[in-house]
Amino acid sequence: MTPGVSIRTVHDVGGLAAVTDYFSDVWQTPRSAPPYPAEVLHSLVHAGGAVHAAYDGTRLAGASAAVFGPGGDTYSLVAAAEHGLGYEVKQAQRGWARGLGARTMRWTFDPLVGRNARFNLAKLGAAGTEYLVDFYGPMADGVNDGDESDRLTVTWGLTRSGTPHETEGRESAPATHQGPDGDTLARRDLAGRHLWCRVPDDIVKLRAADPALALRWRHAVREVFTEAFAQGFTATGMSRDGWYTLTRKDTAV
Repeated sequence: MTPGVSIRTVHDVGGLAAVTDYFSDVWQTPRSAPPYPAEVLHSLVHAGGAVHAAYDGTRLAGASAAVFGPGGDTYSLVAAAEHGLGYEVKQAQRGWARGLGARTMRWTFDPLVGRNARFNLAKLGAAGTEYLVDFYGPMADGVNDGDESDRLTVTWGLTRSGTPHETEGRESAPATHQGPDGDTLARRDLAGRHLWCRVPDDIVKLRAADPALALRWRHAVREVFTEAFAQGFTATGMSRDGWYTLTRKDTAV
């Protein structure tokens, strides 16, 4: 645990209201119209879910919410944290879920956000198992407004530490798709076992500066992923320079 940081579950009205305000600030919505209202979080906790809050001293610096599902599965509805605390927040969720006997945890994220992909796939060792087209429909918050809400579902095994599946050969693989910027968007090896897909450096900044170009990126990456997932691929890695690795299920480890 980072010195000075503590993480605990939150059950009281005041603590849940503070988490609601934190999520409003992260997603840039008015606090009067939060993405996760306090009464919803309170009901979630009452139903057996968990809201975790990370405190740097007494200052709220991260939070998450999760529910328990059927078949030994848990689902993380939301998680956000300041730089350096995300891993600890996810480990707190993992500890809670394991205490209930859960074996996996799932959640979704925007596949165009490369830093989140690297955190989920390369640091946690989760795998992208489902591509969801415009999952939420139009979103009006300050981060997603003006885009379509495609999401990638990740599945995180809780009973052992995840191991990212890294592969070599991207540079020598033939190009299959061109990106909106004119450079290669995707490559696929001749054996059909792996393919690689690139995302923009910072989709959030791009969306604010040029929404039309951001949407072209959305559609281009969607085409690659939907084709790949239909053929039995999953997302198994993300490089530091913004390239996904996708691996056929019969070859993934």
